Amino acid sequence: MWRAVKRLFHQASIGDQSYRFLFKPGPDDEVVVLDTETTGLDVKTDDIITIAAIKIRGDRILTSERFEAVARPDARMSAEAIKVHRLRHADVEGGELIFRILPDFLRFVGGRPLVGYYIDFDVAMLDKYIVQLIGIELPNRLIEVSALYHERKYGDAPPGTQIDLRFAAIMDDLGLPRLEEHDAFNDALMTGMMYLALRDLKRRNVRISRQRQAPVIDALGA
Repeated sequence: MWRAVKRLFHQASIGDQSYRFLFKPGPDDEVVVLDTETTGLDVKTDDIITIAAIKIRGDRILTSERFEAVARPDARMSAEAIKVHRLRHADVEGGELIFRILPDFLRFVGGRPLVGYYIDFDVAMLDKYIVQLIGIELPNRLIEVSALYHERKYGDAPPGTQIDLRFAAIMDDLGLPRLEEHDAFNDALMTGMMYLALRDLKRRNVRISRQRQAPVIDALGA
C-alpha cells in the first residue's frame, strides 16, 4: 500500500521526464529477477560493485535477455566482503561509474516487477543512486521470494515453529540445483528458479511439507 502511494507521488515528481517509461507496465507475463553484490551491507556507506538482471517470460528464465555490469565503487571493500564475493578492489576498479550503468539498467528493467531474495536491500542500494539521477526511487512492484516460500511452507504453521529462510535452505527444500553463490548472475538465476518453482506450487495449491520434530525420549523412562 505504502509503495503504491509512493509510486503516485514519484509519477508526479519525477525529475527527468525521459524516464517516465518506468511507470508503463511491462508485458503481463514478464518480470525481472535482480541481484547486486556490494562492498558491504551498509546502504549509506557501501557501494554496488556488480549488478545482474534476467528477464522471466511466462515460465521461462531468459538467460539470453540479461543485464550484467561491473561498477567501480567509491567505498573500499572490507575484507569480509571480499571473502564473500571473491572480488578485490583491483578486480572492479576498471568498471564503469554507476551513473553510466544506470540508464541502460533502467531501460532494461522498464516497468516490470522486480523479483529478488531480500530485494529491499538491492533496491535500497540502487535507489541511493537512482534518486540522484532521475529524482525518484524505483517505482517497480517488488516480489520477495523468501515471502513466497514462507507462505508455502510456514503460512499455516503453529506458533513456535522454527523458520529457516536461508537462501541455501530454500534451494535445497525446492530441490533446485545450487550454483556458486555470491556471484550476481548466479544468484539472480537461482532466485529466478525459486520464483518459478514457488509460483507453480501456489498455482497448484501445493504446500511445502514441514519436517516433524522427533519426539524427545527420556532415556531413564521417567
